[in-house]
Amino acid sequence: MQERFDEVKALVSQALEAAMASLPDSDVADAMRYACIGGKRVRAFLVIESARLHGISDDAALPVAVAVEALHAYSLVHDDLPAMDNDDLRRGLPTVHIQWSDATAILAGDALQALAFGLLADDAIGSAEVRVDLLRAFSEAVGARGMVWGQAMDIAAETAVEPLDIVAIKRLQNAKTGALIQFSAMAGAIMAGEDPAAMQDYARHLGLAFQITDDVLDVTGDEDLAGKRVGKDVEAGKATFVSLLGLEGAREKARKLSRSAEAALEGYGEDAGNLQQLARFVIERDA
Repeated sequence: MQERFDEVKALVSQALEAAMASLPDSDVADAMRYACIGGKRVRAFLVIESARLHGISDDAALPVAVAVEALHAYSLVHDDLPAMDNDDLRRGLPTVHIQWSDATAILAGDALQALAFGLLADDAIGSAEVRVDLLRAFSEAVGARGMVWGQAMDIAAETAVEPLDIVAIKRLQNAKTGALIQFSAMAGAIMAGEDPAAMQDYARHLGLAFQITDDVLDVTGDEDLAGKRVGKDVEAGKATFVSLLGLEGAREKARKLSRSAEAALEGYGEDAGNLQQLARFVIERDA
């Protein structure tokens, strides 16, 4: 998997640069490019591999993968703002609002979101019908019933009288983190006009395993490896999978979810090997 992962990472990074190459010179354009530096590119890998699994070429899937990464970058830029999570470090670098200003960060995030939707209109993806289907699924995943809703729940939880229970945390994370991961995994099936149910099931388990591992790393991780502040959830007294399940309980839950994600792909046989390995990678990572 690692060789393929590195290949996809390089392809997506080059395509992201190309997508922003003709932007007029400005702080906003510089901040957009800066926000896209680094990252694991897990979501892009999901798009490319789910497409391959359904007979869709890398060339057709690449604009979708780049759109997902641009959207993800926007979400991080806005999440880091003082009015949101108030972070000063992301991917080992000062956050965009620290490097420039709150206003520039907001505008750069807005522009990255617009770029993402524009990329999904690329003729290389396929027919107009396919592109409309992708746009519809994408807007659902990242809007007020998906990622934005999850972020709103997360903000509300900070001032709630009662901390969230495990059911509420799952609902929050299925929206905030999981919705874009699910879109990424379903993209190939949508492009091929096939049933995305198995990929959605896979991604639902994968997304929760990913988030639980993030919660574990917030307690046990190394700030230099993570490229962001750790221990913030504990300091804030925030309810997390670790605070509710304990450290070992959270790790075991992530392992179970990883196995469930792998099992969801059994119908694809050996062709799903890379995605099954990804399910193991997300819980074994150290950053």
